[in-house]
Amino acid sequence: MLSVLSYGRLVARAVIGGLSQTDSRDYSLVSASFGFGKDFRKGILKKGMCYGDDACFIARHRCADVLGVADGVGGWRDYGVDPSQFSGTLMRTCERLVKEGRFVPSNPVGILTTSYYELLQNKVPLLGSSTACIVVLDRQSHQLHTANLGDSGFLVVRGGEVVHRSDEQQHYFNTPFQLSIAPPEAEGSVLSDSPEAADSSSFDVQLGDIILTATDGLFDNMPDYMILQELKKLKNTNYESIQQTARSIAEQAHVLAYDPNYMSPFAQFACDNGLNVRGGKPDDITVLLSIVAEYTD
Repeated sequence: MLSVLSYGRLVARAVIGGLSQTDSRDYSLVSASFGFGKDFRKGILKKGMCYGDDACFIARHRCADVLGVADGVGGWRDYGVDPSQFSGTLMRTCERLVKEGRFVPSNPVGILTTSYYELLQNKVPLLGSSTACIVVLDRQSHQLHTANLGDSGFLVVRGGEVVHRSDEQQHYFNTPFQLSIAPPEAEGSVLSDSPEAADSSSFDVQLGDIILTATDGLFDNMPDYMILQELKKLKNTNYESIQQTARSIAEQAHVLAYDPNYMSPFAQFACDNGLNVRGGKPDDITVLLSIVAEYTD
């Protein structure tokens, strides 16, 4: 089952690649999603928007469009905990806060922080860990505000080039920053970072800018130049075209993840850390693909 999300009547009047202009029009995002669970058939969503242990959301508010991805830490499965429960609940909480208007567009870290502390206070016990990336487009200011904790992330592409990207946060090789909730007896022994530790950024966007938000299952298997090659196939701003391109990117990453002879970005990073590794990295893959467009309600 393919998940595609589109909100409102979105009119894209820009050429892909962006036009530099100052205007008073509101902007919006035309967005689509596609992904693979490592142990599930392609495009199959679990409850909510979850591909395997990954989770995501796309939410709309009158003042902003908000996207998010999270990657549940699979190691919890060894302790009888479903890793997708934490990432999925985190993303659903972020989505609810946005729809209720309980956020400030310029402060995506605040969305992450409020959501995480709600999870801590949940009456139903929830255990697990997750990375997270939140992207907010402020309609009126035409600014993109981002918060990234761990090794999920985003790219902003304009004119066929990456003009902005998130910074990966790792404690050490293959150990990203992460939000966690551990049982009382394990507190202090489970890696847990504060949501305030998320790397944040703010910058202007232009009509036609392409925003790709994804979990590490994409970035560990596809270098920028491959992603850019796929994005060149995006010839217009209707959501069907965006959805097809998101699918194409996710499918290529999925194939490369299982190629034992491919020198993936993950394998290269492993070699840089003194490990003799080759091949792709089988993992859950979540891709959210968006284009900045003029918004009319």
